[in-house]
Amino acid sequence: MRYAIYFTPPPHDPLSTAAANWLGRNVYTGDVLEPQPAGDLSIREVAYLTAVPRRYGFHANLKAPFLLAPDATEAGLMNALMRFAGTVSPFEMPLLEVARLGNFFGLSPVLPSEPMQCLAARIVEAFDPFRAGLTDADIERRDPDGLTAPQFSNLHRWGYPYVMDEFRFHMSLTGPVGPRETQRIDRVLRTLFEPLLERPLRIASIALFVEQESGGPMRVHSQHPLGKVMARRSA
Repeated sequence: MRYAIYFTPPPHDPLSTAAANWLGRNVYTGDVLEPQPAGDLSIREVAYLTAVPRRYGFHANLKAPFLLAPDATEAGLMNALMRFAGTVSPFEMPLLEVARLGNFFGLSPVLPSEPMQCLAARIVEAFDPFRAGLTDADIERRDPDGLTAPQFSNLHRWGYPYVMDEFRFHMSLTGPVGPRETQRIDRVLRTLFEPLLERPLRIASIALFVEQESGGPMRVHSQHPLGKVMARRSA
C-alpha cells in the first residue's frame, strides 16, 4: 500500500464535482463515473485524455506517493498528520486558471503562492521519516537522465524530483496532449472550469490518499482540517 499527502477540495465543493465529472472518478467515494462528451470532444476522447489523472484523482501533490518505512505505521502517519495540520493556518491561493503545463493541462495559480510553497516544503520534510527509501528501479522509472541537477538531487534526497524550489502547485486535468489538439482542449476546459475559478481557492485542509495495490487508483483516506481545533470552532 502506498500513501500520499495531497490537497483536494472538500467533497461537495463545486470544483470537486466538476473535476470528478470530467475525470470520471470521485476521489472520496472511489466511484467511477460514466465519461461524458464535453464540447466537441467525444466520450472516447475524454476518456483517453483523462486516463492518467483519473488514476490519481483530482489533487495537488504535496508529498508524492510512498511506501511506509519499515518502522512506520499507518496509525503513526495519521497521528502525525493530524498534529501537523493543527500547526498550519488556513489560507487562500491566488486565483487559479486553466493552463498548459508542459505537455498536459491543469489548474495552476496565476501568481506564485508563498504560503503554499512553504506548506509543501514543510510537508515534504516533516513526513520524510515515514517514507521507505527508493530502490534502483524506482529511481530509473523517474528517467534521471532527463532531470535537472536540482531535480536529480531532490529525487535522491526526498524521493521525488519536483519538491522544494522545484515545486509548482497544479491540479492535473489531462494526460499528454499533442500540439494539434491544444487549442481545442484548452477551449473545452475553459468552458468547464473557468466559471468555478472566479474566487481564490481556500486551502483549509490536507488529505491523506491511499493506493491499495500497485497501479490501482488513489482515493482519499482521511481529510485533515488546518488550524487548531479551538480556532476552527470560533472562526
